[in-house]
Amino acid sequence: MILEKLFQLKANGTTVRTELLAGLTTFLAMAYILAVNPSILADSGMPREAIFAATAVSAAFATMIMAFFANYPVVLASGMGLNAYFAYTVVPQLAAQGVTEPWRVALTAILVEGVIFVLLSFVKFRETLVNKVPENLKRGISAGIGLFVVFVGLRGARIVDDDPANLISFGKINSPEVVLALLGIMLIAVFWHYKVKGAILLGIAVTWILGIIAEVTGWYHVDPAAGVYSVIPDFEGYSVFAPLQTMATQTVCRFDFGYILTNPINFMVVVFAFLFTDLFDTVGTLIGVAQECNMLNEKGELPRVGRALMADAVGTVVGAIAGTSTVTSYVESTTGVAAGGRTGLTALTSAVLFLLSLTLYPIFLAVPSFATAPALVFVGLLMVKNITKMKFDEDIADTVGGFFAIVMMPFANSIAAGIMFAIISWVILKVATGKIREVHPVLWVAFGLFAVRVVTMVLGVAS
Repeated sequence: MILEKLFQLKANGTTVRTELLAGLTTFLAMAYILAVNPSILADSGMPREAIFAATAVSAAFATMIMAFFANYPVVLASGMGLNAYFAYTVVPQLAAQGVTEPWRVALTAILVEGVIFVLLSFVKFRETLVNKVPENLKRGISAGIGLFVVFVGLRGARIVDDDPANLISFGKINSPEVVLALLGIMLIAVFWHYKVKGAILLGIAVTWILGIIAEVTGWYHVDPAAGVYSVIPDFEGYSVFAPLQTMATQTVCRFDFGYILTNPINFMVVVFAFLFTDLFDTVGTLIGVAQECNMLNEKGELPRVGRALMADAVGTVVGAIAGTSTVTSYVESTTGVAAGGRTGLTALTSAVLFLLSLTLYPIFLAVPSFATAPALVFVGLLMVKNITKMKFDEDIADTVGGFFAIVMMPFANSIAAGIMFAIISWVILKVATGKIREVHPVLWVAFGLFAVRVVTMVLGVAS
């Protein structure tokens, strides 16, 4: 069987049906990017339809590389946070300098970042970094990502909302989003208890159907100005090839290399900010997914990680060419893993669905965040269990480093920040406790990069 030879399904203890369901689950959990990314990047002056197509095409391309080249159930797409930095920090700064169409300069920075990542992948820097992160930190990173995912899900369903006095607070318990999301979490838990196949996917589907009923009956009120959109697919003005046509004519290869010659330092600061966040977000995501899949070998290393990182690097280059922000591995991949996904067939399924979304986008864009939130929350619950495998009473560097990884990701709202605090504290404590010889050279390099990052943040050069 072709699929068996390509993805080694039996060796990984999975089946075609399980992988397909897992891929669909992952796609639905991150389909929001097809709506959110165009919304964010459009604020930089880019055409919305073109961004939609670029997001889908780059995600599919990068994920296919991950599927066939690395055989991992990891899906990639334009990264959240990186797109906001693109639209709300880089572009306004460039516009203030008098740059016309500043988004073209930002896309050029993304291209350069991707090329640098390809080179780093060839010299195996990122691969070594993933494998040499201490076991306690890996467990802490996985648990921290779990809490981060939970927070993303709670915010998406407005179970947790903004609060002027306390930053965050409990949302409106009588709102349909909160009620349906909480119900969805309970549904997934019940399905999981009874070992229902595709429990997470089924939870998303049932919650979405309940949302449609809520909208039809008038309980769920659509208000785009308030960020509340219809959960019913809308095919009005539908055109199969419109997004691709717009992308081909308005965003493909729209780079501005002239800015580099006149502002090399400013340009490199932008590149470094993208580079830094993508580098460690990807490392953290791969570690988290690997922990859930039990893919780490007896040495705590991730086989074929170099190939996975290359998929991320090439995806970023392709994304820049198509016209979207940095492409990176998605932590929502853990939803597919929780649904049983273990191989690249899971990733391939999601990639195909990203391509199909170009023709069926009214359906995919209708899946609301309160329907995918239960999946994120439940997956986060499964990842947090890694705390039970951590050692808190032996090496103080491992203890503090792992702890920082756990708490900084959700509280600083950044996977990269969690890894930064984890590695910086780990290295400092290793030195302070006379164990400097245990610090691998690649971790010294990571420590140096983080130190530079901290300096740029202190000086206000980069956020």
